[in-house]
Amino acid sequence: MLRIGTRGSQLALWQANFIRSEINSLFPDIKINIEIIKTEGDININSPLAEIGGKGVFVKDIEAALLSNKIDLAVHSMKDMPSILPEDLKISAVTKRKHAADALVSKDNVQLKDLKPGSKVGTGSLRRKAQLMHHFPSLDIVPIRGNVDTRLKKLESENLDAIILAVAGLQRMGFGDRISQIIDTDILIPAPGQGIVAVESREDDNNTNKILSNLNDLNSLSESLLERSFLRSLGGDCNIPAGCYARVDGESINAIAFFSDEYGNNMFTDRISGELSEAEILGATLFNNLKEKGGSD
Repeated sequence: MLRIGTRGSQLALWQANFIRSEINSLFPDIKINIEIIKTEGDININSPLAEIGGKGVFVKDIEAALLSNKIDLAVHSMKDMPSILPEDLKISAVTKRKHAADALVSKDNVQLKDLKPGSKVGTGSLRRKAQLMHHFPSLDIVPIRGNVDTRLKKLESENLDAIILAVAGLQRMGFGDRISQIIDTDILIPAPGQGIVAVESREDDNNTNKILSNLNDLNSLSESLLERSFLRSLGGDCNIPAGCYARVDGESINAIAFFSDEYGNNMFTDRISGELSEAEILGATLFNNLKEKGGSD
């Protein structure tokens, strides 16, 4: 039997059930249970993420259960995973990436460029906030937290004009028809790992790791290696406005990244291309390029 640990949100449960079905399609005789683990990020829903520890608040309680052998594998949104994992844990599977971009959900289906000055746009992400303020300084960026369905409700309940969410999450939850605009990844550079479901396990659990190795999508793995290398070099997660998005093209991989101050006033962006085998090196190089442009200040 395998025990999957996951958060209890509808999107997290979708992801856990997706991994269960993927495993059972290859190994139908394996019994798999899903264990819901409440994380600090789920309990403290009112404080900004940057104030309560960044993206790690969504995974550290699940990782603790993994380390104490209460579960055998953990399923996460890759974008929620910190750049450095606890000792004895590893990312054992990376599934085929769905849409990596951010989506605008607006009243009356208005496009981002057509939002009137002063329009209230909700997001809990410093990355999205900084880029929106850089490209659309007339907008009023309002902090919101919550699961996908909760944030969709806040569009009305908090009198917002629009909110920004990940395309993949909206589509997986059946809310694809709510998308007013898929935002170009040159305008809102995605978070590292956005659109990818990641599976984490113990380094020494050879039986589980052998099963999970069958789920790996090699292109998505290369993209995540580059993106997470950039994030690791940056030394931060969502406490720093930053994004990195890589795409495999045949035997090559191309990426764009940025980091900036919180308000998008000082933004540094760069691109890089190279061979797939160099994915992690390219991520670190991309970070160094941004530093050399002046980003170290």
